[in-house]
Amino acid sequence: MVSADAIFAHKRLSIIDVASSHEPLSYADGRYVLTFNGEIYNYLELREELAREHGAAFATLGDAEAVVAGYHYWGEQVLTRLRGMFAFVIWDREKRQAFGARDYFGIKPMYYMETPAGLYLASEKKALLELADTLPVDAASLSHYLTLQYVPEPRTLHEGIQRIGSGELLRWTPGGKVEVERWFRPVFRPAPVDDEQKVFDRIRETLRDSVRVHMRADVPVGAFLSSGIDSTAIVALAREFNPNILTFTVGFDVDGYSEVGVAQDSARHLGVTTIPTMLGPQDMMDTLPKIVWHLDDPVADPSLVPLYFVAKKAAEHVTVVLSGEGSDEFFGGYTIYREPLSLHTLQRLPDPMQRGLRAVSRVMPRGVKGKSFLERGTTRIEDRYYGNARMFAEAEKRELMRRNDGSVRYTDVTAPIYAECVELDDVTKMQYVDLHTWLRGDILVKADRISMAHSLEVRVPFLDKEVFEVASTLPVELKLPPRSNATKYALRRALDGVVPPPIVNRRKLGFPTPTRVWLRGEMYEWARNILATSGAGELLDLGYAQKLLEEHRRGEADHSRKVWTVLVFCIWYGVFVDRSIDPGIERNPSALLAKPAIGSMAR
Repeated sequence: MVSADAIFAHKRLSIIDVASSHEPLSYADGRYVLTFNGEIYNYLELREELAREHGAAFATLGDAEAVVAGYHYWGEQVLTRLRGMFAFVIWDREKRQAFGARDYFGIKPMYYMETPAGLYLASEKKALLELADTLPVDAASLSHYLTLQYVPEPRTLHEGIQRIGSGELLRWTPGGKVEVERWFRPVFRPAPVDDEQKVFDRIRETLRDSVRVHMRADVPVGAFLSSGIDSTAIVALAREFNPNILTFTVGFDVDGYSEVGVAQDSARHLGVTTIPTMLGPQDMMDTLPKIVWHLDDPVADPSLVPLYFVAKKAAEHVTVVLSGEGSDEFFGGYTIYREPLSLHTLQRLPDPMQRGLRAVSRVMPRGVKGKSFLERGTTRIEDRYYGNARMFAEAEKRELMRRNDGSVRYTDVTAPIYAECVELDDVTKMQYVDLHTWLRGDILVKADRISMAHSLEVRVPFLDKEVFEVASTLPVELKLPPRSNATKYALRRALDGVVPPPIVNRRKLGFPTPTRVWLRGEMYEWARNILATSGAGELLDLGYAQKLLEEHRRGEADHSRKVWTVLVFCIWYGVFVDRSIDPGIERNPSALLAKPAIGSMAR
């Protein structure tokens, strides 16, 4: 769609109303133009309400038209009525104004770039890179990446390109600046529970309803299946609505790194078919440049590789898959969340005593039993926890980064988040931090980008606003019961009788990847060559990274995650900066801008 003020382009993955819901989509006699990425699961109910209360007319049968019609009649309040995942922009031709938004938890992406010529928006950053002169690497974002293994919102690794944050909206008029505002903030409200069974029942029924609406589609829907309770629960509930649902799993032929056997046992118990995919080290080495290209910004999570292959296999059979992301952040599923409970005794000591113990811990030799316990137990949660993945410490970055700015620290990312949840207990604070960092920066980025690389849509029933309403009220003891090693206790009890008994209390592996093993063997020469030849040496001391690789190979320390973090950045640099690495993507350059673009508006 082209007008004097705006150009919209859209490449659609057709899921609902395949025949007629083409985009960009016009509404109200052409007053509004919409380009939309995602799915609205309550679109049928919204269309019915709009027709009943406002006499709204529809030209399609799809969910996108419910969004633009809702905006016409309800204004910006339409956002609070949407149940789904979305990133969209609406251009109002009458007011000459753009309005856009991202969903509650950041499932779908949106990038933007302001230039003298106007505003550009896209669902992939590479579309904006095609429109810009060479953009330098953002040094602060690189520093955060080396700590967190991803670039936190709203930044990107390119100066001049930003992201609309999760739960944020934008407004823009020609000649003005982009206004970005938070429209949704997830609020945890832990409350005492009188009847635990009622809570368990409510969790189960809310999740069942979420799975039901997440299965709305006019194309085949399947599911990922691993060895843990999350994906197994989704499959078990989905089977109630489609007994023939296909499932997909992935593994490696390395002891301790395959979920295929357990997933196959669960599939047999549930009476569904699972299709396995097995990978080796050559698959990782061959595919990583392509994966990095699809990511736009580096994410140093090795599970991206098995996810890439299981998504590729799933796309041969279905167009949509259900997946279990979000359960751990909502219900308290990470083992690290138990840390405040184990440190409780130390943290109740008077401040002078804590300071004394902290001083003792500093002079204890590293590796001495009790040192870490004293360090962590006498440090505030705000200063010791900055997310689920922790790669390079600040001191290590001073050695690794050639131009390290000591004023840039991980607390730049986490301090504003902690400031929003000061009244919460430490366990729930950790959940809140992960919801705003790890989930958005790693988990959902890899799920969206890697699935869309295969024209496959991943839907995440746990990341539903109704499910969060239930999970947000759970007290700590229903997430992490005392005198137990259990996690997400309430969810496990809610799923008694739904998932196979051996799975209820099983710790999931989460598509584990044997990089630790292979970087000592099959992948060592590959890694050494990348570090020896990468142009990223202008930003990082790759000799330092090579030293870590050698120590890892000799078995002196497990540096696999740190080495992988540097390797992924080197590949990103080769793909996007000096173009020394061909990612192996077949594409038509003339169509590149149309594929990922959400829209652009002229000043």
